[in-house]
Amino acid sequence: MATYDLVVIGTGPGGYVCAVRASQLGMKVAVIEKNATLGGTCLNVGCMPSKALLHASEMFEEAGHSFAKMGVSVSAPKLELPAMMNFKQQGIDGNVKGVEFLMKKNKVDVLKGTGKILGTGKVEVSADGKSQVIETRNIVIATGSDIARLKGIEIDEKRIVSSTGALSLDKVPGKLLIVGAGVIGLELGSVWKRLGAEVVVVEFLDRILPGMDGEIAKQFQRILEKQGFAFKLGAKVTAVDTSGKTLKATIEPAAGGAAETLEADVVLVCIGRVPYTDGLGLKEAGVALDPRGRVQIDPHFATSLKGVYAIGDVVAGPMLAHKAEDEGVAVAEIIAGQAGHVNYDVIPGVVYTTPEVSSVGKTEEELKQAGVAYTVGKFPFTANGRSKVNQTTDGFVKILADAKTDRVLGVHIIGIEAGEMIHEACVLMEFGGSAEDLARTCHAHPTRSEAIKEAALAVGKRAIHM
Repeated sequence: MATYDLVVIGTGPGGYVCAVRASQLGMKVAVIEKNATLGGTCLNVGCMPSKALLHASEMFEEAGHSFAKMGVSVSAPKLELPAMMNFKQQGIDGNVKGVEFLMKKNKVDVLKGTGKILGTGKVEVSADGKSQVIETRNIVIATGSDIARLKGIEIDEKRIVSSTGALSLDKVPGKLLIVGAGVIGLELGSVWKRLGAEVVVVEFLDRILPGMDGEIAKQFQRILEKQGFAFKLGAKVTAVDTSGKTLKATIEPAAGGAAETLEADVVLVCIGRVPYTDGLGLKEAGVALDPRGRVQIDPHFATSLKGVYAIGDVVAGPMLAHKAEDEGVAVAEIIAGQAGHVNYDVIPGVVYTTPEVSSVGKTEEELKQAGVAYTVGKFPFTANGRSKVNQTTDGFVKILADAKTDRVLGVHIIGIEAGEMIHEACVLMEFGGSAEDLARTCHAHPTRSEAIKEAALAVGKRAIHM
């Protein structure tokens, strides 16, 4: 019977990062993975493959529509979807091998199979009809999340697909109906729209990107509509008829009313994700869950069962890979007797469309609800030199600062490379910086990041280029 200091169940970004940090801190560590490859949803059927297809489809779009105006003459691009899917797979394989290398480098044992917690200090690993019990001083649950399903609509990953199936379609759908206007739906919709699909998005709420700053969401919707997206907001899909050659989706107003039917070749259901705890034996072991099925933890990631901790999508908070990574590092340090910590006020979020959308900290709606007095500084990319000369002027930067202290409370960006630009705001906020600090920091010219400096200047009503 093997004995470890730490066993981590799941090898997604939270799990494998936790294992590496624990090993760095001198622990004997094992990870348990039920899938054939390491890396979890993110590396295999989530963040990474979607970014490969977003990049490839953007290049296809650029070649077809943007090269000519720059004086680059090429014949009309031809889509070879199998080759594009191969490009995606190469990226997946490279990242998965990278995680395998990290496990070997850090002397982390990889146990293939399904993990089940038998109680404090005991985990059962089952694979191919055989099982073994592992003894360990500590256990970290890092099993991530699964797709949320719509009642009465069965996902077959062929015509009615989740994000997993939408990453591997064998042909471009003529009509793609997306259920849910969150990050995943808009990203995957962008991929297939660029490749030739007609895209309609149905969203239960009266806005896209729930949880993001309202002004940002409105402008982003207008940009997507210019790109050819159609939106049906305040609506729900109640049924999908699969009997014919094309799918027939029944759409009803969220508030009630007459139904309509929309035809589609593929329906993509992406209404969110739910914690994945199947087969872990949590109830029997005495690990408490909250009403939404998430593992309950204290401020130090400890569950109700001694020696068992949980991180990532399986606990409360944003379901983001980098949040899980930070929690993985923090819990490894806590187990080692150090002061591991995650600042949940400074976790950026990015929508990897074109243009990108990024945000960190509070939205205007959140500040209003909390009764916090704030000032706003905005700067459009139409007034940014680099964006002008590149003719990529969609979007703006918005900075929210405390009205009394000038401390930056939130930053929101729509624009090319917004996902890269958000991090100077993260660093500033991590150190409790003010809009004045940002405004007085020299930014290289010409860069898009100058728009952040200008937005900071605008907080004090002294933007230079507007």
